Amino acid sequence: MRLSTSGRGSRSPASPARRRRGAELEAALLEAAWDELRDVGYPAFTLEGVAARAGTSRPVLARRWSDRVELVVAAIRHHNVVLDPHDTGTLRGDVLALLRQLSAGASEMVGVLSFVFADYFDATSLSPADLRERVTGGTPSRMLAIIQRARERGEVEPGWLSPRIASLPVDLVRHDVIMNQAPVPDETLVEIVDRIFLPLVLGNRPGPEPGARSKPQDPPGVWAGAGSQGAAR
Repeated sequence: MRLSTSGRGSRSPASPARRRRGAELEAALLEAAWDELRDVGYPAFTLEGVAARAGTSRPVLARRWSDRVELVVAAIRHHNVVLDPHDTGTLRGDVLALLRQLSAGASEMVGVLSFVFADYFDATSLSPADLRERVTGGTPSRMLAIIQRARERGEVEPGWLSPRIASLPVDLVRHDVIMNQAPVPDETLVEIVDRIFLPLVLGNRPGPEPGARSKPQDPPGVWAGAGSQGAAR
């Protein structure tokens, strides 16, 4: 699928006025790959097209990425929103800061991906979850860090927090951005935190069974800390 956007549709090769090397060259190649993907879509996406746009040759790309699938993943990773909210001092403030960063930075990427990636998933047999894991694999979970801070402050007991609840705020924002192709209104972010997430977190503290003398062991599958793979990245 080709996106028709103003000023796009024809490649503008970079001027090879000086020789780029190392990280500068790789960043230029990934920028060119992202622009090519956005302009022509995945079916017409080729290493030759990216090379022409970047003002270089195909072998320069092939030495770094063996095929277009690897290059697409690298381009998405390059443009992926880096979430690094500061410590506000409260669980509520930390989660709101995270969601605001995610909403502000994700709308452009989601807009591009929603148009071009049906073809990508068909061609590669990957799922959206597979692609997300390739893009974010090895990145520490921001929600995990936020919840750990809240645990240290005594706000929550994460030993009883399930992976789905931990990832829920980010999942809801992603869904809203995908459906509306726009940043999420701030009042919606506040509602997600105040009306959905916090009641689940603060209310998800099972007590002992009647007659039990000690706290039961964590039920199977619940989130118990740094080893979780279910918290949102």
